[in-house]
Amino acid sequence: MQTIAPITKLALTVFVTIWAMVLQSLPALAALIICQLLLLVIAKVGITIYKGIASLFVFAAVLAGMQYVLNHDIMLAGITAGKMIAMTLVFFILLATTRMQDLSAALVLQCHIPYEYAFMLTAALRFIPDFLAESKAIQEAQACRGYSPQGNLFQRFFSYMAVIKPLVLKAVTRSETMALSLELRGFGSRKKRSFGNQVTLAPRDYALLFSMVLFTSYLFIQIN
Repeated sequence: MQTIAPITKLALTVFVTIWAMVLQSLPALAALIICQLLLLVIAKVGITIYKGIASLFVFAAVLAGMQYVLNHDIMLAGITAGKMIAMTLVFFILLATTRMQDLSAALVLQCHIPYEYAFMLTAALRFIPDFLAESKAIQEAQACRGYSPQGNLFQRFFSYMAVIKPLVLKAVTRSETMALSLELRGFGSRKKRSFGNQVTLAPRDYALLFSMVLFTSYLFIQIN
């Protein structure tokens, strides 16, 4: 997966999202999820990614439980959870197998997106792992102070504000520091930029893109 061009993996993200939205069968969604898990195994991603995926499955199970309580339709609850897992897993693949510099270069050189917008997107993706790590650190710090969410769902939600507030403040502080650092480095002063990253498409990328378009067309034909 690491040798595939970033633009191909970005296209995979878009196509998998479309497939997850179109598919209405639980076995089909399960097959899509298994394929993505196999891609992660082939890519030999770190244990941190698998921990994040485990949390995703737990969250999906909670979401499915809430859906079942509201609608009493176990199939609908399973499909909703399956769609969420399928659409989120592909971002794990993109983030775990793509360097942010390569993704920026692909967005600017191949998608012709202004560098400032490409940088904003990759910076947001780059800070997701840091954001999760800070969330865990804050939860542990609050637990040391006696923080222990209990009660029903709403009480737990409001008690979670003890974690959200410092997390938001740290995010704002980080963004201000980053903005100041970029300004001092003259970010945006040069209109024309060059990249040393190799992001050109290889024959296997064209084959993968063609396969994705073909499969999407097949799905829409089956629906109609």
